[in-house]
Parts: sequence; C-alpha cells; structure tokens
Amino acid sequence: MDEQDRVAAFVDDHDLSAPPAYRLLDLASELGEVAKELNESTAYGSDPGRATAAEDELGDTLFALLALCSELDVDAGEALETALAKYESRLDDAETPASGE
Repeated sequence: MDEQDRVAAFVDDHDLSAPPAYRLLDLASELGEVAKELNESTAYGSDPGRATAAEDELGDTLFALLALCSELDVDAGEALETALAKYESRLDDAETPASGE
C-alpha cells in the first residue's frame, strides 16, 4: 500500500520509530478524538444525521494505524484484502458481515 510506504518513510525520516505498544496507544487516542467529534456533532447520538468528523482527525487515525502496521511488519493492503474476503464470505454464508460472536 503506497500510503503505508509514505508513512513508514516519514517515520524513518523524522526518527519517529516507536514500539507497537506505543503505536497502539497513539491509535486508540486518535480514534478517541474521532469518536469525540462524532459524539458531539450528533448530540451524543440523538441526531445521527449531523455526524461529522474532521478530515485531519481521520487522517491522524489512519497515520497511526499505518504506522502500527509497519511496526508489526503487516502489509496494510494485504490485511484489508483479507478482511474484505472475510466479510464477503460472511455475507455469502449468513447474509451479514458480523462475526456472530
């Protein structure tokens, strides 16, 4: 995935390498910021049609996820393909993408 390569190069160029546990904390923090924006923009779910999240916050979350993938030597593109195949199989078998667990 080109985006993962760009993130990895940025991390390397700026000496921002971090252990996976720290990357996970960063990802959770960034996702929390997106959740806060969504909660506030929808009046905590009472007006779901008003859902908004800032592009830069979503970008921060994506950056954190791609950096975590790199630290774990996981190809994000391949992981996405695996997930899509899994959901497709679930839809074929059970007509829902949910795991049922």
